[in-house]
Parts: sequence; C-alpha cells; structure tokens
Amino acid sequence: MTSYKVRFDAFLPPEMAQRAEHVGIAKTELAVGETIALGILAGAFIAMGAIFATTVTAGGASLPFGVKKLLAGLVFSLGLILVVVAGAELFTGNNLIIMAWADRRISTFRLLRNWALVYTGNFIGSVATVIGIYLAAQYKFGQGTIGVNALAIADAKIHYSFLQAVMLGVFCNALVCLAVWLCLSARSTADKVLSIIFPITAFVAAGFEHSVANMFFIPMGLFIKMDHAFMLQVGATYADLTWGNFLWRNLLPVTIGNIIGGAVFVGLVYWYIYLRPKAEVL
Repeated sequence: MTSYKVRFDAFLPPEMAQRAEHVGIAKTELAVGETIALGILAGAFIAMGAIFATTVTAGGASLPFGVKKLLAGLVFSLGLILVVVAGAELFTGNNLIIMAWADRRISTFRLLRNWALVYTGNFIGSVATVIGIYLAAQYKFGQGTIGVNALAIADAKIHYSFLQAVMLGVFCNALVCLAVWLCLSARSTADKVLSIIFPITAFVAAGFEHSVANMFFIPMGLFIKMDHAFMLQVGATYADLTWGNFLWRNLLPVTIGNIIGGAVFVGLVYWYIYLRPKAEVL
C-alpha cells in the first residue's frame, strides 16, 4: 500500500523558484485566444480593486493622508486576490516569466509574445470596465464624491515627470511581483490572500504606480470628463487630463518601470540566487 506524506508547511524559496519557472513555461504555452481572454479578466479584476479603492476613499477629506492611503491599499488588494485565486493573466505579475527565459526554458519570442498579448488583454478589460462603470453612473454616488475623487486621482497621475513615473513604477512592481512570489509558497487560498494583502497595500499606500491599475484610473477620469453636466457641478476643467498625456506621461514610463521592478529586481534576482547553473565545487 502506497503512503503519501501530506505537507502543510509553506514551500521554501528554492521550491518557489522551481514553481515560478514551471508556471512561466505553462503561461507561454497558452493559446492566443486563451491568453487574451485571461488578460481581459485580469484587467477587469484589477479595475474592481480600483473601483473599490476610489469609492472607499471618496469624500474622506477629514481622514489623515496616511490612513486614507492605507484604506485604499487594503481594499485595492481585491484586484490581485481575484487574479491569483480566480485565475487570470496579469502583465505585471507575468514579468516573473523572465525566470524561465533566463534559465533558457522559453525563447525571447515566447516571453515577449506573452507580455504583449496579456498587456493588450489587460487594457481591453480595464477600459471595458470603465465603460460599464460610466454607463452605470456609479461615479455620481455619494452626491458625486466618487467622481470627484476619480478625477483627482486621474489628474495627479499625469503630472509626474518621466523619470519619477518610471521610478514609481519600479517600486510598485517589485512589490506586486513579491506578492506573486510569496503566493508560490502557499498551499491554500488563505495563504495566498494573506501573502497578497501586505505588499499590495504597501504599494498603494506609498503612492507607487501600476500600469494596469492606471488603465482604469486614468480612463475613468477621461470618461467622467465627457459628462458635461457633472463637470459643471465639479467646477474644474482638468485641461491636462487627455488621452495623449495618459499614454505618454503615465502609461509608457510606468510600464517601463514595472518591467524593471518586476522582471529585473525580483525575477532575475531570484533566478540568479536559485536557478542559475552553478559551477561544481571540487
């Protein structure tokens, strides 16, 4: 009779590295349609976290700055929890696929193909959610405080310098990929949820920039701007809040920073420590 040893302890970092490599290989083997569909789901899931954060922090002028950011981070964690537990493909988390690439288990083409397809899917899912929320007029709840908060969030994100946006993106995705990395140690859903909450709360509370989240935050502000009656009530024009500034002053530099933070400072570092070929010790 065969006996099996059941383990309840977390996977150790060397085992996590092996799991990361195997997951990365599997992700690049998905069909194009599946990859895009899972990317769309992830975009929508992250948007759900963004809606939650925008709603919870609306009209909170009396709260201390740090407390307000802490609340935003806690509820925004919903997005990555949905991605990891429900199953979806998120560009920022998929930066860890570089571990399989560095170990020569996948080609450069397969790596970039996955990133491009997932990024496209994330954008579609995020903007589709924006359109749905706009049509639902959810931003008018709370006497319009949610919409005012959404406009302020979007406007702030397009006023960083290029370098500042890159660096905010670096720190953000280092934390996001660390959250995904910690999930690789997990043996249960509860383990995964707890692994996600603190790194994600930290990046939001600290004001770091996430490219996929911004695919919701900034287009949400841009769509609200189209409601002329609402904007008259707001009493501000937000002239700098344009699609061009969204793409070139935020999304591009933040995406570059996310790749550096996730792929280089997490993925390649852990590949170097645990997966790189090592010379035999005589």
